[in-house]
Amino acid sequence: MEKKIFGIILTILGIVGLIAAAVNFVNSSGGTYNIKMITVYGLLGLIFFFTGIGLIRATKDRSM
Repeated sequence: MEKKIFGIILTILGIVGLIAAAVNFVNSSGGTYNIKMITVYGLLGLIFFFTGIGLIRATKDRSM
């Protein structure tokens, strides 16, 4: 059960990271600093999101 909760937390963090990347992309004025931040937020968001989804799928539910 703890793995599933950790997977949910990772998935939510991934969604937040992807949203942050999208907000920075929309609000960017073409500077190189914003491009770096978009890349960092986007990559971390993708890594957290897919890791969380994989952890949720791989965890077996041990119901009674």
